[in-house]
Amino acid sequence: MASDKHKIAPEHTAVRVALWRALHVQIDPEPHILTDEIGLKLVDEVDWRNRPDMNPEFSKGMRASIVGRARFIEDLVEEQARQGVTQVVILGAGLDTFAQRRPEIASRLHVFEVDQPGPQAWKQKRLAEIGFGAPEWLHFVPVDFEGGQSWWDKLIAAGFDTKKPAVVVSTGVSMYLTKEANQATLRQMAKLVPGSTFAMTFMLSLDLLGPEERSSMEFVMKKAREAGTPFLSLFSPPEILKLAQEAGFRTSQYVSAHDLYQRYFARRSDGLNAGNAEAFLVAFS
Repeated sequence: MASDKHKIAPEHTAVRVALWRALHVQIDPEPHILTDEIGLKLVDEVDWRNRPDMNPEFSKGMRASIVGRARFIEDLVEEQARQGVTQVVILGAGLDTFAQRRPEIASRLHVFEVDQPGPQAWKQKRLAEIGFGAPEWLHFVPVDFEGGQSWWDKLIAAGFDTKKPAVVVSTGVSMYLTKEANQATLRQMAKLVPGSTFAMTFMLSLDLLGPEERSSMEFVMKKAREAGTPFLSLFSPPEILKLAQEAGFRTSQYVSAHDLYQRYFARRSDGLNAGNAEAFLVAFS
């Protein structure tokens, strides 16, 4: 019975992300990079602030990374929506709450959330329980990745229009995939119609990090391996740009952690900083 429950509950990483986003709102001074406490309501965890991974100092860099990348994605979606894009696909959506927090943007789009069936069903149930409906523009796309289902086929079956441009986003996923699987995803995304955008986070190769951050990343990777979710792919910026070019994208750009720092954190007085380990590839078809 416990194993069934485990299959249905959200991934522990998704829960942690939701809680870090709420922690940012509750303990970091305004202006907040992202305002999201809906994920906390979904999780509904008693005494969550006493979790070791919610320690304000310990989690500072990680919650900065989480809110920074989420804000970057939402700014990108908002910009593309202004240019006429009407479809957004969130791969590995987890406890993402864009559709609930930003209906003024999302309601003008078709938002597709792709995730494992169990956690997604749990999320839909919790959304209903805390008072959020299921608008016609929000599409849940359950995909049994472990069972070999094609998320692309399931996406189309859920109403995704392959003839219209889209923004497809993938955050916190690439490091858990092999380089071959990342290449396959890039090739698939490069086939999107002109005017489409694919944005994904990736982790920098360890040799590109300073001693302190490299040591922290080695610890994180050790814990991930022990949890059965090892990091399989790290990239250098030239390597990820080359993969995007080989996949067939018209153009692509590397958005560094420093770029995100200048955009969202540089004028803050609290020292909130995401570090340098995670960056974005933004590719255009």
